[in-house]
Amino acid sequence: MADSIPDIVFHNGRITTLDRGNPAATAVAIKDGKFLAVGSDSDMLALATPATRAIDLLGRQVLPGLYDNHTHVVRGGLNYNLELRWDGVRSLADALDMLRRQVAITPAPQWVRVVGGFTEHQFAEKRLPTIDEINAIAPDTPVFLLHLYDRALLNGAALRAVGYTKDTPQPPGGEITRDANGNPTGLLLAKPNAMILYSTLAKGPKLPFDYQVNSTRHFMRELNRLGVTGLIDAGGGFQNYPEDYAVIQKLADEGQMTVRLAYNLFTQKPKEEKEDFLNWTSSVKYKQGTDYFRHNGAGEMLVFSAADFEDFRQPRPDMPPEMEGELEEVVRILAQNNWPWRLHATYDETISRALDVFEKVNQDIPLRGINWFFDHAETISDKSIDRVAELGGGIAVQHRMAYQGEYFVERYGAKAAEATPPIAKILDRGVKVSAGTDATRVASYNPWVSLSWMITGKTVGGMRLYPQHNLLDRETALRMWTENVAWFSNEENKRGRIQAGQFADFIVPSKDYFGVPEDEISFLTSHLTVVGGRIVYGEEQFLSLDDNPVPPAMPDWSPTRLFKGYGAWGEPEGAGKNSLQPLRYKAIASCGCASACGLHGHDHARAWASKVPASDLNGFFGALGCSCWAV
Repeated sequence: MADSIPDIVFHNGRITTLDRGNPAATAVAIKDGKFLAVGSDSDMLALATPATRAIDLLGRQVLPGLYDNHTHVVRGGLNYNLELRWDGVRSLADALDMLRRQVAITPAPQWVRVVGGFTEHQFAEKRLPTIDEINAIAPDTPVFLLHLYDRALLNGAALRAVGYTKDTPQPPGGEITRDANGNPTGLLLAKPNAMILYSTLAKGPKLPFDYQVNSTRHFMRELNRLGVTGLIDAGGGFQNYPEDYAVIQKLADEGQMTVRLAYNLFTQKPKEEKEDFLNWTSSVKYKQGTDYFRHNGAGEMLVFSAADFEDFRQPRPDMPPEMEGELEEVVRILAQNNWPWRLHATYDETISRALDVFEKVNQDIPLRGINWFFDHAETISDKSIDRVAELGGGIAVQHRMAYQGEYFVERYGAKAAEATPPIAKILDRGVKVSAGTDATRVASYNPWVSLSWMITGKTVGGMRLYPQHNLLDRETALRMWTENVAWFSNEENKRGRIQAGQFADFIVPSKDYFGVPEDEISFLTSHLTVVGGRIVYGEEQFLSLDDNPVPPAMPDWSPTRLFKGYGAWGEPEGAGKNSLQPLRYKAIASCGCASACGLHGHDHARAWASKVPASDLNGFFGALGCSCWAV
């Protein structure tokens, strides 16, 4: 009898279960972190005893928890409190004001870092800041600004901090741009290799271990605020195992994980990849860990010779002739040990060559059942999709085109962009496919931006990329972020639906996901996030239920203290004023104005369209904090 008594019952909800046999419910009973039963209020409450906690969902919509198929949360957590996030900020004027205010409180020798998650196209001004603008704001404090994987902007203080001078040699696969006298300008370009961007960022000060623990907790809480209950970490450059996993391991050991995290191991040294995987397959057991933190296989970097970097501002890179031989050595090791792998592959030219290798290995070691997959696959062909299906593989897509679509169209044309990637076609062919973000650098960690991209076909800058036949309906898109991801972590029937026996992970979105206008989907958050039956985030009507108090962000000058996260939501009437009010923003955008004037108290449509220096932050009105022009 004790096995049938729930620990907690949530009732009076409008629950979308994604269980085709029981698609809608009003209540769930949870025991030991899993759904015990799903059904009506009367049936679920009848299971309760006086010891059972009962929580009223107040008639709100409930969805399964969102599960990101590809993110870099281990690395992102270590640095979250150091980074000024421009994710979702809709005005460059606001972004630069955030930068100015952060510079004012950042002590030497610390840097101010804006590390990805945004694109210039999200700004009303449709541009990045100039290095002169950054230098004017921060003459003495190092500022490093990473834009996607294509460039970084460094002010003079940052150049001095990293030691780049006239005598610094050009890095392979990248460029340190220089002035007429040969001195670095502060612009670093990936051509197309992002290593110069990574290696320069890695020169900055790091947080002490205890601060990294605090930082990771704040990042997880931000993910919970957005409805994320699980992630697959795809490794990353300068993310070493096991050293950089110690923070997550500590949180897991102490029961402080508020997302479920499966991690892949990413090789770090070119030409030493085989040794890495020989070592790891002999010392790390596949799936070792718990339901909150466990190993998930290899990749996304298997060998450096197979990595086609996704900078659409540069021509497609051709992989070197040694790719097949090096990749085969690693894939054979993984297949022999029954380790799943994921492989970063942007272009079909890379995918088809990798498939040649996989098919060769498959002749000796059957791959079906290993749950291997390609990541990204923006230009995958019909033929390659069929080859993936034949080998039993999968395709994990991310919303990178929401941030880089304009650059892809500029280089390859709108027609070529219509199926990048062809998600609807992959689904139709029965290939395993799911969705994620690839956060935190090349795109934002906000899952609702990904859902919006799949449903509307629009970039964050508003460009329509996809015709109707490559768009998804809302339920299919939601499945891409829930039940479909379970295959990619080898957890099918354990997670992704609100169904008896599965993990009790669910959310209450801030508005009706199925009912809000399409253009508002990207503005959704979660008002209640539950992981394993525990309320890890609550706000608005559910604020008092929050069971996850997090201490203030460390250090005390951290950007996280003031601005919080996506869209600078911690300051909704300041830095977030153009980012968190979708209807107001939509009205502003329709007339070309995207900045509320603090001096005159209005939104001024003509400011950005005129030739007056309305956005000149060194000008008279800019100095007063006004980004419109009085007329």
